[in-house]
Amino acid sequence: MADISRASGGTAPKRGIIETLELDVRLLGMLVAFIAIALVFTVWTGGTFVIPRNVFNITVQTVPVAIMACGMVFVIVARHIDLSVGSMLAMCSAVMAMMQSIWLPNLFGLEYGNPFILILTILIGLIVGTCMGALTGWLVGYQQIPSFIVTLGGLFVWRNVNWFTTNGQSVSLTDPNLLMFGGTEGVLGATASWAVGIAASVAAVVVILKSRRNKLGHGFSVKPMWAEGVMMALIVGTILLFVGWLSRYPIPASKLRRMFEARGETVPEGYTAMHGLPISVLILIVVGVTMTVVARKTRLGRYIFATGGNPDAAELSGINTRLLTVKIFALMGFLCGLAALIAQARLQSHGNDIGMLEELRVIAAAVIGGTALSGGVGTIYGAILGALIMQSLQSGMAMVGVDTPFQNIVVGLVLVIAVWVDIIYRKRMGITK
Repeated sequence: MADISRASGGTAPKRGIIETLELDVRLLGMLVAFIAIALVFTVWTGGTFVIPRNVFNITVQTVPVAIMACGMVFVIVARHIDLSVGSMLAMCSAVMAMMQSIWLPNLFGLEYGNPFILILTILIGLIVGTCMGALTGWLVGYQQIPSFIVTLGGLFVWRNVNWFTTNGQSVSLTDPNLLMFGGTEGVLGATASWAVGIAASVAAVVVILKSRRNKLGHGFSVKPMWAEGVMMALIVGTILLFVGWLSRYPIPASKLRRMFEARGETVPEGYTAMHGLPISVLILIVVGVTMTVVARKTRLGRYIFATGGNPDAAELSGINTRLLTVKIFALMGFLCGLAALIAQARLQSHGNDIGMLEELRVIAAAVIGGTALSGGVGTIYGAILGALIMQSLQSGMAMVGVDTPFQNIVVGLVLVIAVWVDIIYRKRMGITK
């Protein structure tokens, strides 16, 4: 009775700062891990780890894995797995490399670098990726072959079809319009980056305030206004810090000279320019926002999470789980094609080993980001943060001279520990899935 009287009294129970801010505990844990990694390697490298140049490099290296990890979230949430994403990336890259360098120029009688060729190449590459994913989904959904087996077979098949597509040779890619997608050659510059950062900050604030109004309009409880202000300040501060940091990375003089010479001009005396946001990062942001909207606001997203939560109940409720499986894997294939475009543009070539072992990094990013292998649970932003954590860890170890085999050992241990911690968290929170 004493407990009941206290609970029903006029004084509301005290809430901790985390509960008041309504922070995702797992997301908070990942952020703490990321900050710890950054601090350790910053001290270890004498501050080199966080200089604008290294932050820029880590960011552009993260993009292909992060894009595919967004699709992997849907695959794992639906209780499937895709071991073929690295090979599909390689296959899409091979098709796009041959299309833009040999096949389409010969077909249309146009020179390499023609914008029409590039646009058609990108469309074909995305279609090829989507079709490969849809084929996987058909075998899994309609033929009832376990996704592990189908995608394990796809790992071998697409990796070697990729080899035959290019006759085992690397393809050099020098089209400036293509290289814009790779990050290093395609940047917005400081001014445009600040404009994008400010626009993104305003959009974030508007979304938070709109969500608050919607909750109040439907009679739901909301956070105190000061807590909303803290969250807005943290989000806006992170966006502007990231933009400002990359806008401090100067474009080398030799690169500036090439850029001006391509326009038939000379570099003005004392002229400098900054990198700012890479175009590839903007693509990742668009993918992340779009996939989050799909997951939270669309019928497809609700069906995916419902199926992952209880496949039998989802099917009994009228969801066509077989067709849904095809859609999930087709989307995964589309994102593999997009990641292939960015990966080959960053490397400025297609090689037979492109995307090698990326399937493991993609799965690790999704799992480290909180996606449950048992299905039904996962977030897009968690997968992106997981990819960033992995890339930061690998880059930091490379900077301090850790051998590649040991880097892979550490990444494997981090993956196991992340799943272990997640299992412990779910047991303590009473979460059965």
